[in-house]
Amino acid sequence: MKLKEALGNRKFVVTSEVQTPLGDDSPEKLVERMKRIRGRVDGVAVTDVDLQGVVGDSIHTCELLRQNRFSPIYQTTTRDKNRIQLQKDLTLAHQSGIENLLVFTEDYRISGDSVQEEMFFHVDAGKLSSVLQHLRDGRSIDGADLGEAFDFTLGSGIESPWGKQLPKKGLYSMENLKMMGAGYFLTTPIFDLEQFEKFMRQVAPLGVPVIAEVLLLRNAAMARFINRHFKAGLVPDWVIQKLDKATDKRQASIELFGDLARGLREMCQGLHIITLGGEEKLQPYLDAANLR
Repeated sequence: MKLKEALGNRKFVVTSEVQTPLGDDSPEKLVERMKRIRGRVDGVAVTDVDLQGVVGDSIHTCELLRQNRFSPIYQTTTRDKNRIQLQKDLTLAHQSGIENLLVFTEDYRISGDSVQEEMFFHVDAGKLSSVLQHLRDGRSIDGADLGEAFDFTLGSGIESPWGKQLPKKGLYSMENLKMMGAGYFLTTPIFDLEQFEKFMRQVAPLGVPVIAEVLLLRNAAMARFINRHFKAGLVPDWVIQKLDKATDKRQASIELFGDLARGLREMCQGLHIITLGGEEKLQPYLDAANLR
């Protein structure tokens, strides 16, 4: 089932994320590792990567995933792209058979195979909206006939403020994204179910499916690193203590994920798993949460 169909049928969707391979790794090796969970995820987001001038071919990685019976999600940004470049990339994605697009409105994000602050996810909504509307009409941004009209299942990242009152500006931005055609919203990482439920009550009137992002925390050191270098207090103290005190760190990590995933099933329409480089270790986590 395609991601768009799963969302339309109100199915609880499961997506994951990988980083475009660089260096000695290759898209082929990545796809081979991902085959262990084929059929258990509704989509795999592939991030843009530009590391010291070395640019990963995320569209090619998406194409290989599609050829191997995955539903790829092309994840991109508009920050360093003008409308011409954005149109070029989206056209190439469409020609490669990619049907899903993921963009972000926030300035930071934990992404792909590493924990780092990445200041390129600010989205110029007007720029993106203009390009998408032209493509939906089968025209280029200069008015030329493209020969066909095409569109994407559009997802947009949102900041979920942990149960605090959602600012009017944030709600206004989400309303604009809905008008642009956003088929779902993807949150920042979720740890506290009670606070997330408050957030969900605030955004429910929009009527757009929400997918909650979940990190696979394999040990307390990883959790502390995130709080120290990414966002203070993002990982709650009780989570760190559980991982710290556990004699079996792997089992504690799996239990944390399973409990969180089961709770999220009652609140939103899916979860997006950030493996932080451990995509080959995802299977027992899916088992623990009874996710197909």
